[in-house]
Amino acid sequence: MPNRTRRIIAGLALLASLALLVGACGPAPAASSCCASQPASAVPSAKVTTLRVGLGYIGSVQFAPFYLAQQAGYYRDAGLEVTFDNRTDTDVVVLVGQGALDMGVSDGTSVIPAVSQGIPVRYVATIYGTYPSIVFAKASSGIKSAADLRGKKIGIPGKYGSSWIMLQALLQSAGLTPDDVTILEYPEYGQGVAVQQGAVDAATGFVNNEPVQLERSGSPAVVLHVDEVVALPGPGLISSTATLGSKGDAVAAFIAATLRAMTEIAASPTIGLDAAIVAVPELGASRALEAAILDATIKSWLAAEGGGAFGAIDAKSWEASIAYMTKLGLVAKPVTVTDVVRADLLPPG
Repeated sequence: MPNRTRRIIAGLALLASLALLVGACGPAPAASSCCASQPASAVPSAKVTTLRVGLGYIGSVQFAPFYLAQQAGYYRDAGLEVTFDNRTDTDVVVLVGQGALDMGVSDGTSVIPAVSQGIPVRYVATIYGTYPSIVFAKASSGIKSAADLRGKKIGIPGKYGSSWIMLQALLQSAGLTPDDVTILEYPEYGQGVAVQQGAVDAATGFVNNEPVQLERSGSPAVVLHVDEVVALPGPGLISSTATLGSKGDAVAAFIAATLRAMTEIAASPTIGLDAAIVAVPELGASRALEAAILDATIKSWLAAEGGGAFGAIDAKSWEASIAYMTKLGLVAKPVTVTDVVRADLLPPG
């Protein structure tokens, strides 16, 4: 769940050390000022449950469903007082596990190793039905498939996280390994610019970010998806086992309200764009670009095969992902699908 306005997922290798923080719950993080919660007084006769929710590193149009659900009163009407906090993916996993955050958006490939290392989190709803981490290149590069990456220079933030896992799977599908390409690391996430300038032949990125910007710069883009190789679980909502025990009904209500907003935005993207600009006013300075990013984001909410309801959790995909990440040596201790996901909090149907 990663974007020009979203930092790429922090390294999975860091999770081993971060897991040590689980038992040392620090103070709850401050909520971001752009997303103030609805006042509890809006529902004076009903019990109000507070939820602190971690989103991505900075405010972004990709979080439009959360902004819309907040502004339209869907959370308030469900008896929730919601505040948002912007954090990196790895921070979200640890803070949710500690209980400093009640919920958060995290990539499924972060949840699997976290749970295997004892961080008590569960993935409770899918946001990105199609894995958003991709390899992209200029159409003029001649790259059309994973096999065409042999011998090419590929830009990547680093050999960690969702982009690294995705790249290995993509190369493997063509009988290649990282040794068959030249990996150039861009720790400051400049690989998109490197593609534009011709410093690399291709790069990892997010389907709703770098390819969109490349296209808008006047260069047609080609995008290689990993879903046909292994259906890695994309960003979704997570919560801790303790929060699910004490606030399970509130978590379910939050999921339902968010999915309602997703459905409405998919039908009318403009309402999502407007909500995002209200929450993050600086997005209004690049409205056309943000609209294009939101369109690409909406497409990624849908499963690759085009089926399934928003939020649905595909157990078979998770099983395949766990097996693949275990093969890569990224799962410290064996875990099963039931160890990492809970689908019973989704709305009926």
